[in-house]
Amino acid sequence: MVRTRAGRQAKTEQGRTHEAELREVVKRLLTLLGEDPSRHGLEKTPERVEKALRFMTQGYKQNIDHLLNEALFPLEYDEMVIVKDIDFFSMCEHHMLPFFGRCHVGYLPRKKVVGLSKIPRIVDMFSQRLQVQERLTVQIAEAIQEKLKPAGVGVVVEARHLCMMMRGVEKQNTIAVTSSMLGAFRTQQQTREEFLKLIRRGGAGDPD
Repeated sequence: MVRTRAGRQAKTEQGRTHEAELREVVKRLLTLLGEDPSRHGLEKTPERVEKALRFMTQGYKQNIDHLLNEALFPLEYDEMVIVKDIDFFSMCEHHMLPFFGRCHVGYLPRKKVVGLSKIPRIVDMFSQRLQVQERLTVQIAEAIQEKLKPAGVGVVVEARHLCMMMRGVEKQNTIAVTSSMLGAFRTQQQTREEFLKLIRRGGAGDPD
């Protein structure tokens, strides 16, 4: 017990040191940009940025086995399961600018399903890291394939990138679409087309 308490205390102290270091980095960045970190309006900015960055990258500290704990259920069900229009926010690893949009996930169970609320949590876990959209899409699909062992998985991600909207090509209405199809979603055209058709339909209660 003493070791456990000491370990927690050491981890807490290390976390505080990292917080202070990150805030100093933000102060230095403001100075290099020509700002005065001590002026009114910027005094609390390093602290706010540090907290925001930690929140937006908390996926690094999450573990999928812990996330799915006791949420896998044996079930004789082989029809497609889809969770669509999952809002997500991530940060481009190239410019550390946000990209955001919606993710659609489908899978064909093979004697095992996962609690529906866990699918958005999986999306959050991988999106709350420095990312590129292509990798994010693949990571979500491969994680579900590995943990559920379904007959197939399909993931489609639609996103707007501030690095394209604010700089570079400066195209404000451009949407990037990526997909990852595994198992039956890759090998069976009918399965893939059914998934794509279903995620394009209106929401619950909306007309097709």
